[in-house]
Amino acid sequence: MSILVLDKLKERFGAAILETHSAFGDDTAVVEPAQWKAICTFLREDPALDFDMPIDLCGVDYPERTPRMEVVMHLYSVSKGHRIRLKARVGDDEMSGAELDSVTSVWPGMNWLERETWDMSGVRFRGHPDLRRILMYPEFEGHPLRRTYPAQRTQPLVAYRSAHEAGVPVDKLAPFGPDEGMPFGRHPHPRAEDN
Repeated sequence: MSILVLDKLKERFGAAILETHSAFGDDTAVVEPAQWKAICTFLREDPALDFDMPIDLCGVDYPERTPRMEVVMHLYSVSKGHRIRLKARVGDDEMSGAELDSVTSVWPGMNWLERETWDMSGVRFRGHPDLRRILMYPEFEGHPLRRTYPAQRTQPLVAYRSAHEAGVPVDKLAPFGPDEGMPFGRHPHPRAEDN
């Protein structure tokens, strides 16, 4: 069914659709990075397509090729029941030029996924409202999902922040409230006590 979506993309965007393929129910379009946002907007706004649910966004590193990074997005249409995978290839061997336009104005839920892709892979999203690290701490050096990131690398130690510096309370909370979790002295599985 999603092959029709690929045909519609080729008809509308022509040479900006660099390649398409379908295997095992996964229909994929590799798109020109400069057209990334326009293609996403079309997929969201065309009533025959209605891709209203972004599922995932990530970066996949291929350090032996140029462009090096492949940004992969999975989309689903709740009303039409079809899905598609979009890919854009960006960045040279040093990752300069690894940028795409943000699609947070198309799907607001992509905010955190774009931040995660920036944090882990180093792809910048132009026009993102708050592009900063989301999983690593601000002083973390590098992007850990790049294949050239050294697995044994030691990161700089960062002093504990005061509540004033962090901008939020830093008091540790107990893992469970008094009415949550397992009471002390009880076996984890109630039926095990019967045996």
